[in-house]
Amino acid sequence: MHPAPVLNLPRRSLLLIAASLTFACPMLLAQNTASPPAPTPTTTASAAPAFDVATIKPVPPDSAPTHGWAGVQYHPDSIEFAWQSLPELLYFAFGYRSARFDGQITGLPGWADSQKYDIVAKISPADIIEYQNLSQEQRQQRYEQTMHSLLVERFHLVVHRGSKQAPIYEMVVAKGGMKMEDASTDANPPLGKATDGTLKTGIRWQKDTSIVQAYSMQSWAEFLSSPQSGIGRPVLDKTGLAGTYTFSFDWSVYSARVTVRNGVAITDPADDGPSIFKALDEIGLKLQPSAASMQTIVIDHVERPTAD
Repeated sequence: MHPAPVLNLPRRSLLLIAASLTFACPMLLAQNTASPPAPTPTTTASAAPAFDVATIKPVPPDSAPTHGWAGVQYHPDSIEFAWQSLPELLYFAFGYRSARFDGQITGLPGWADSQKYDIVAKISPADIIEYQNLSQEQRQQRYEQTMHSLLVERFHLVVHRGSKQAPIYEMVVAKGGMKMEDASTDANPPLGKATDGTLKTGIRWQKDTSIVQAYSMQSWAEFLSSPQSGIGRPVLDKTGLAGTYTFSFDWSVYSARVTVRNGVAITDPADDGPSIFKALDEIGLKLQPSAASMQTIVIDHVERPTAD
């Protein structure tokens, strides 16, 4: 297997990726709670729900995103993947919205990282009605299962699960103590309240700073585990803090510069922007290196996708 190439994205492309992954207002990231169980790998598309029809178009080598953005967008009758590589599609299909690490997918062919795809996958009218009765989390799991079916059918994917010791970060309270506001006692929350009077939960990205409102530490660790943070390792919550918290700090997805390797985003150490590690110290949190057994995806067989 060839070593995975390193792709340095221009800053504009990074911002588009970050914006597209929120699936909503690009300045507000909705809280994502626990990741769902990943679908069980199979070798037949009939074992899981399938898209009604899907168009897969390879993006010419060394070209920019075809639509001016990269990531995933949801529509009422379809889901669209723009400028996505095979590893990125695999991460989506197996529910790895966070907790990714370099080397998590093994057995990739040489073209896997460099070849990008634009995919439009249509949902049948009957499934659209069924999706409306699902919770947001159930709907996300169904999307993942249908993408897995698509990879089996069109990429002839065969995989099995494995595990390996991988570098992680444990998020702990720094020596100076926690410096975040208890969201439940904040009379004037910076992101406001919903129409029913409950606190809005989310992140507002600004040029060089961020405002985070009503986040649990488990959910915050999950964000730090995601490609958007650029940390490049899974982050486990070891703070022991309960409840939800509101805080601001000097870091933003708009000011970071990220390298993508094997579908995993890693902050460029040469970047002169604010460090997320230093920013976490502002709110009394610290990431300490550790290791843990993590799930992996082992590819037994995969091919370039069949024509439409």
